[in-house]
Amino acid sequence: MELLDKDLLSLQEVRTLIKDAKEAQEKLSNMSQEEIDRIVKAIADAGYENAEKLAKMANEETGFGKWEDKVIKNVFASKMVYESLKDTKTVGIINEDKEKKVMEIGVPVGVVAGLIPSTNPTSTVIYKAMIALKAGNSIVFSPHPNAKNAIFETVRVITEAAIKAGCPKGAIGCMTILTMQATDQLMKHKDTALILATGGEAMVKAAYSSGTPAIGVGPGNGPAFIDKSADIRLAIKRIIDSKTFDNGTICASEQSIVIERAMEAEVVRELTSQGAHILSELESKKLSKFIMRANGTMNPQIVGKSVEAICALANLEGVPSGTKVLVARENRVGHDVPFSREKLTPILAFYVMDNLEEAINICRDILLNEGAGHTFSMHANNDELVKRFALKMPVSRMVLNTPSTLGGIGASTGLIPALTLGCGAIGGSSTSNNIGPLDLLNIKRVAVGTLELDDLRGNAPKNTENISLDDKEELINLLVKRILKELN
Repeated sequence: MELLDKDLLSLQEVRTLIKDAKEAQEKLSNMSQEEIDRIVKAIADAGYENAEKLAKMANEETGFGKWEDKVIKNVFASKMVYESLKDTKTVGIINEDKEKKVMEIGVPVGVVAGLIPSTNPTSTVIYKAMIALKAGNSIVFSPHPNAKNAIFETVRVITEAAIKAGCPKGAIGCMTILTMQATDQLMKHKDTALILATGGEAMVKAAYSSGTPAIGVGPGNGPAFIDKSADIRLAIKRIIDSKTFDNGTICASEQSIVIERAMEAEVVRELTSQGAHILSELESKKLSKFIMRANGTMNPQIVGKSVEAICALANLEGVPSGTKVLVARENRVGHDVPFSREKLTPILAFYVMDNLEEAINICRDILLNEGAGHTFSMHANNDELVKRFALKMPVSRMVLNTPSTLGGIGASTGLIPALTLGCGAIGGSSTSNNIGPLDLLNIKRVAVGTLELDDLRGNAPKNTENISLDDKEELINLLVKRILKELN
C-alpha cells in the first residue's frame, strides 16, 4: 500500500507541476525580451556563484568524476552558455529578410520536460533552465534518483534567483517524488509540449516513444584518429586531458584511439610517457569483464571512476601508481566487444591499422556500432585529409586538434555551447544541433507576396511552335515585364 501511495502522490505532483508551469508560461509569453533576458542572466549568475558548492554535492552524492572538473562544467553551463545566447533574439520579431520580404516571429513551445542524468546533474539543470526560459518556455525537471539531492539544490538556487528577477512562480519546477510512472506522466501529459532528454539510451527511446515531440541524445562513442601529420605529443596530451576530464563522464569524450601502424611505436611511447598504461592481454581480459553488464549495458560501477578504483574492481595489480588512463589494444568492433563501445570512464581502446583506408573504415565501424551521429575527433595538419574524413564520418560534429570532450560541447571550439548534443536521424535524434534556445522555439513566418499569377504563368514553359503570333507577342511582353520588374 505504501508503494501504491508513493506512485499516486508522484502522479499528482507531476500534474500540479505541469499545471503551474503552464500558467507561468502564459505569463512568460507576454514578457519583453529585456524581461526574459534579465531572468536568464539571474539564473546564469546563480549557477556561476554556486558552481563549487553544487559540484561538490554532485560528486559526493553520485561518486562520479572529480568535483574540481564539475566546477568547470557548472561554470561552462552558466557563464559560457549565457555568453553564447545573451544577444540572441527569441521574443517577438526575431529576424526580418527585407529582400525576400519574410519576417520571422519566435513562438515558445510551452512547457518543456527536462530529463536530467546523474553524470552531469547540476550543470545540465542550469543549462536546460537557461535555454528553456530564454525561449519563453517553462520547464519541469525529472531528476535521476542517484543525483536527486544535488539536482534539488540546483533547482532551488536558480529558481530563487529567477523569481527575484521577475520570473513567474512555477516556471521552473522539479519532481521530488521520483517514480517511473511520474516521469512517464510528465512525458506523455497533454500540456507537455516538448521533451528535452539527456541520459541513457533506454530513457531517450522512452522520450521518443511518448507521443510528445522530443529532442534526445543517444550514446557517444567517438574514436580519435591521429594522423602522421599531427603533433603527436600534443595530440596525446589533448586526448588524455579530455578522457580524464571529470573521469570521462561527458558523452563527447574519446572512446578509442585509431592510428596507422607506421606510427605505433611513437604513439605508444608518447602515451606511456604522459601517464597512460597499455594493458597486457591478460589485463585486458580481466578489465573487459567489468565494462559491460550481461544485458549489454555499461556497468555503472565503472562510470566516472578513477583508474585506481577501476583497477581495484577488476583486480588489476600491475598498473603503475599515478596512471591516468587505461589503454586496451583492440582490433574488433561489435556489441559484444566491450572496448569498442562507449565507456564513460578513463578507458580507451587502441586500434592500430595497416593503412589509412583501414583506419577510415574502422572509425566508421566504431561509430555505426554505437555512437552514430554523435562526435568524431581528429588530430591532423593535412587539410585534404581532414575533408576526406569529414565526408566519410557518420557524425553530427567533427572536432579537429582539440580535446573531444571540450570541443564537442563548444567549450574549446566555435560550436554552440551546449550539454545536449543532437545526433541527427542516423543516431535516432530529431536534430543534429548543439541544442540552444532556438531549438526550443517555433518560428512563425510572415511572407509578403512578390509575384502575381500572371508572373507565374509567364515563367511556365510553352511549346512556341504551335501557338499563334498574338500568343507569342503576349508571351514576349510578359517576359519583358518580368525582366524589367527584376531590374527595378
